[in-house]
Amino acid sequence: MKNTLLKLLLTISLAFMCYQSNAQTTTISVIDSTDAKEPGLKFGCGFGLSFLGGTNISLSPNLVYEVSDKISLGGGIQGSYTAIKDLQKTTTIGFNVISFYNPTPKFTTLLEFAELNVNRTVEMVTGDVKDKFWESALFVGAGYNVSNKIAIGAKYNVLYKEDESVYTSPIIPFVNITF
Repeated sequence: MKNTLLKLLLTISLAFMCYQSNAQTTTISVIDSTDAKEPGLKFGCGFGLSFLGGTNISLSPNLVYEVSDKISLGGGIQGSYTAIKDLQKTTTIGFNVISFYNPTPKFTTLLEFAELNVNRTVEMVTGDVKDKFWESALFVGAGYNVSNKIAIGAKYNVLYKEDESVYTSPIIPFVNITF
């Protein structure tokens, strides 16, 4: 597979070089330093809001360093509150480490590790059952860059366990805004 991709890339490169050498026009480009995107620290914020089957509010501010125009690395804190009336209330607070890779300007991929402290209260006829524990999540995701500041997509928790997880599904939609 690697050899086939390498041969294909080499063939495309050679064809492009031949095309360039046969072209009769000359293009002069002026580089404006104000348009150049330099690596730097960016503030971002992911959030979620849902009222399907209950109330779910989440917020995850983060700091991300743009290593290049394609790769960003960072981390942040996150918290959420989930309530299903007369059944369950859950609060989480924790941290995450995240990396983004943008193969094209309109497409982004992510890899995220989160560690959450979970406090859950389940309302039972015999009384409330309280549970406190730590949960780890490893997300792999992809999204569409609506603009260079807003991305929407979905991520999949590869550590998800249906009977043990604080998450109701291994697939979680996301919206991330960068300032």
